Amino acid sequence: MKFIGTYCVDCHYGDDGEGGMRLDPFETSLQVADNLSTWKQVIARTENFSMPPREADVPSEEERQAFLEAIRSRILLTICENGAQPGPPQLRRLNRTEYGNTIRDLLGIHVNAAHALPADGAGGEGFDNASETLFISPIYAEKYIEAAAEALSHAFNDPQSRKRLLVVEPNEDRSPEQAAKSILEKFLPRAFRRAVDPSEVAEYMTVFETAYQSDGTFDSAIEMTLQAAMVSPKFLMIYETPNTGSESVLVSQYEMASRLSYFLWASMPDDQLMKLAGEGRLHEPKVLEKQVERMLESRLSRDGLRRSAKVREFAASFMEQWLGTRALGREFIPDPEVAPRYDSELEGGMKYEPVFFFEDILAENKSILNFIDSDFTYVNRSLASHYKIRGSFREQPKLTKLEKEHHRGGLLGMAAVLAVSSHPYRTSPVLRGKWILETILGTPPPPPPPDVPELEEDESANVPSSLREKLELHRENAACATCHDMIDPLGFGLEKYDLLGRWRTDAGGQPIDTRGELPGGRTFEGHEELKMILMERKDQFTRHFVSKVLGYALSRGLTEEDNCVVEEVTEKLVADDYRSHTLIKEIVMSVPFRYKQASDPALSE
Repeated sequence: MKFIGTYCVDCHYGDDGEGGMRLDPFETSLQVADNLSTWKQVIARTENFSMPPREADVPSEEERQAFLEAIRSRILLTICENGAQPGPPQLRRLNRTEYGNTIRDLLGIHVNAAHALPADGAGGEGFDNASETLFISPIYAEKYIEAAAEALSHAFNDPQSRKRLLVVEPNEDRSPEQAAKSILEKFLPRAFRRAVDPSEVAEYMTVFETAYQSDGTFDSAIEMTLQAAMVSPKFLMIYETPNTGSESVLVSQYEMASRLSYFLWASMPDDQLMKLAGEGRLHEPKVLEKQVERMLESRLSRDGLRRSAKVREFAASFMEQWLGTRALGREFIPDPEVAPRYDSELEGGMKYEPVFFFEDILAENKSILNFIDSDFTYVNRSLASHYKIRGSFREQPKLTKLEKEHHRGGLLGMAAVLAVSSHPYRTSPVLRGKWILETILGTPPPPPPPDVPELEEDESANVPSSLREKLELHRENAACATCHDMIDPLGFGLEKYDLLGRWRTDAGGQPIDTRGELPGGRTFEGHEELKMILMERKDQFTRHFVSKVLGYALSRGLTEEDNCVVEEVTEKLVADDYRSHTLIKEIVMSVPFRYKQASDPALSE
């Protein structure tokens, strides 16, 4: 291939090629099928401009994009020859968020039953709902018993929740056993999120009878029985029956109900989903489409306040992990001397701004390109003051129209994003540039070489001109320059935002220089021109965002074949002006979401 011969082979020739990568065999034949990992590295490093390096011949932007498109097309032709493929049936426990939400909806209580559970680690595409990490260890057993007992105690002491659980109680004509059976027949299908067999009801009736004979009180015995169900793997686990056939099959009706609800609500299916599953209708495309629209609904009141909705659980879980804003108040706590006005109300406004923003995009079927730039956001009273936005605000964030003088719009204008991509004591062009490459464009730079010294820190590092000079010196090291030529300019474009995202025009008495020059010679100044550059790469952003949402929806890491779905959904999004409902519907209708893969005959043996 001409591009490889012209720009790559000089550095990547033979067994001693730079970075252990040899590309000379691909001058005449790309050999994509047998070298997928190599080509993925080539694409990633060409996209983030680390290949070819600045000291070598650099292709024009037209050449670079044509090369990337050609290689990506060849890879897709190779891996998608047989079409999109389903994944394995799910087998994982509910994560901390899902457990708390499920208990809330099952019992009808407004208490976070998951508060004492250990935090979950990220897996898959970077989310804590990934099957790869959600197993049950001994540390959880006692925690689940305590959590179930605490939640049921709240439910039995609340008149409404008690009535929801105890659909009947013993009286002169109805024995305790008859009442318990009626309660279990109602409770178990909701708790296990599927139809239950009479044998399962009988199993828990045995628990009730034993407890009743021992204690003698109906309330205590039925509470213990419900607690037993709530510590069962049938409740704690999302379990899909294995496909023992030689061909892929649709997930079952109740499995589809759970896939939908834990994707879009991070909680159990509601009565309508369970009813449709029982009627065998959740594989009908029109039914699925209507359910997605219903599940994404969220009401915006006249005063601009968005009323609480289940879809906010998805928005919060996804956005906090994708953007890294869970770190606010945890890993990221600003230095009080630098940020004396940082308090819980401001922190809350910062954390909820991207959540409400995404909820609005979903509920109103807006374009996902609003993530790059927008004319609206959600701010509460404290955050409005922080942004110098005038108006009447409360503690709950409300929809707010942005004007040019606010210097906001999209993720890059949000305080939460600007904070978690800063140090606790000053801004960091390096961290912010890396955040853009990784989170927005999906092209994370490689880790720094182990022998590169850290940037020296002193008081002058808080002065913009001094900080830029230090980074320029840092980039004189050839090992640093390859990556930092792309990272640093992006970060400098955001330097007029301080470490908490407040707008500023100078710092330390020095004017702020927001100019940046990207590899290839493209120059820009400030956040607005930076957003214009990102908008030019909107399809790259879209492809990356689709992959993140798909990984979250499937609760696992993506495979090479899943990239076929990513590409298909991206094409549909582009054709429909990047509307969010198209994204969600196409993922729900995709092969990996609706099907289970065939069993491995060798594994079966």
